[in-house]
Amino acid sequence: MSYSIAIDGPAGAGKSTIAKLLASKLNYIYVDTGAMYRAMAVHFSKNNVNPLDEMEVDRAVQDVDIQIQYDNGVQQVILNGENVTGLLRTEETGKMASQTSKYQSVRTKLVDLQRKLSKTSDVIMDGRDIGTVVLPDAFCKIYLTASSKARAERRYNELVEKGMECDFESIKNDIESRDYQDMHRDISPLKQADDAVLVDTSDMDIDQVVDVISSIIQEKMKA
Repeated sequence: MSYSIAIDGPAGAGKSTIAKLLASKLNYIYVDTGAMYRAMAVHFSKNNVNPLDEMEVDRAVQDVDIQIQYDNGVQQVILNGENVTGLLRTEETGKMASQTSKYQSVRTKLVDLQRKLSKTSDVIMDGRDIGTVVLPDAFCKIYLTASSKARAERRYNELVEKGMECDFESIKNDIESRDYQDMHRDISPLKQADDAVLVDTSDMDIDQVVDVISSIIQEKMKA
């Protein structure tokens, strides 16, 4: 029997970081669904696809092949034979992914692969609709969130550390705008699954979050 853990939540909540640490701690396979959608977004950007034109997006999806590989334990995302891992976390890619992930053709192509992985291995997946749509029968579901201010501060500090110029209010406004868009899209909107455990990380550091979720999983194992 394989176990699956679903971690959902808004942009900037730390889902990917926490999911990776948990996967390493529990010896699960980490499936970065967000990276898969972002890889799709890179494809759209490279081919100048209009994210507002659903028919154009539908056509572009047909030309996409996305593979997940590991190099010394580090996940690498391969788009049509090209390693695009370094392009996945740019602001441009993030916005494109948010605009195009709502389309059915994009979601259908990726969800099938994600479900197949969960049936053959112990996995941890993070995203916007893992517990509600992709893995509705997941063994454990977590809804990871933080205030928009806390998420903006984390993003601002991250960019400053990289030597990039940025504006805190712009980052905060962008996060709130993406929250609204993700929560109000027609297909698979962002929401907490009825059986998901809410974990607010606004006042927690990474180690505390990992410990809290590990405890939740352990308790479910005992039940």
